[in-house]
Amino acid sequence: MESLHSNNLTSGAAGGLSTQKYVDVEEVRDGVIVLKNGALRAVLLVSSINFDLKATEEQDSITSQYQNFLNSLDFPMQIIVSSRKLNIHPYLNYLKKKETQLTNELLALQLAEYSNFIKNLADVSNIMSKYFYVVVPFAPIESVKSGLLDRFFGATNSQMAVAKRRELFDTYKNQLWQRVDHVSAGLSGTGVKVTPLKTEELIELLYNSYNPSIHNNSIIKDVDKVELR
Repeated sequence: MESLHSNNLTSGAAGGLSTQKYVDVEEVRDGVIVLKNGALRAVLLVSSINFDLKATEEQDSITSQYQNFLNSLDFPMQIIVSSRKLNIHPYLNYLKKKETQLTNELLALQLAEYSNFIKNLADVSNIMSKYFYVVVPFAPIESVKSGLLDRFFGATNSQMAVAKRRELFDTYKNQLWQRVDHVSAGLSGTGVKVTPLKTEELIELLYNSYNPSIHNNSIIKDVDKVELR
């Protein structure tokens, strides 16, 4: 189990007080965000489609499918568009490595000029990359009662209490995942591809979101390599 600890979200203000108390997230485990009030969240990475390039019939079909999907929901969901400056350094490092492997001096020179062109273009242009997310919630009915947090995140560490908390989490996670499957199926009908973020990707997404000063330098690991289904 991987958790989002307070040392990942620490303020640089005097006294070094942790900002964790201002964050609603209690932990991240098994691909699920657990909030402090006991509610759960799953985050789906969604691909995009160029709606304007579609034929009129295709546009009408996509609109109809999306409308049917929205009408089928009996729970709220959140759509997030995250824009961040494109990190070009991994690509430049890749080109540099290829340049050292070339034995043809002319090709090496052309690759170096191309690399410099890309670097200069990125420096003078505000090239942004966009990521689209859908947040699927699940809030246990019992969460409105004061006893839930005691049972879910209770201080007691007895074997029975630990087993009970795990059982509750698994039960709620399964119900959340039913919603995730419904959302995935509904969105797939519009032509986009959907995949849930895993634990590590959720942690890095949250870290980047709560650290905007280093947002441009942080990359959500493996998100670009995730196969959207």
